[in-house]
Amino acid sequence: MILVRNSFIAKPGKAGKLASHLKEITALGGLKNPRVMTDLVGDFNTVVMEHEVESLGEFEALIARYGNDPQIREKAGAYLDFWKTGKREIFRIV
Repeated sequence: MILVRNSFIAKPGKAGKLASHLKEITALGGLKNPRVMTDLVGDFNTVVMEHEVESLGEFEALIARYGNDPQIREKAGAYLDFWKTGKREIFRIV
């Protein structure tokens, strides 16, 4: 099992909007065990979205599906207004 974690630093005042937007995207995409979290301590305005995939191949297929689905592309495009920077981490669950 693979855990995919996308971490964002939201623009000031936009963390809540980004979190809500990411929750909508995870629902549209039918992600497995999605979780959206906001910071309590650490870097201000941090929003994290996690989900699981069975393999890296499944992750690649998911990225391709997201890129080709007009409904997801339209929804995902708007989230660019809410964050300054971000990163993706991929972990093997042991």
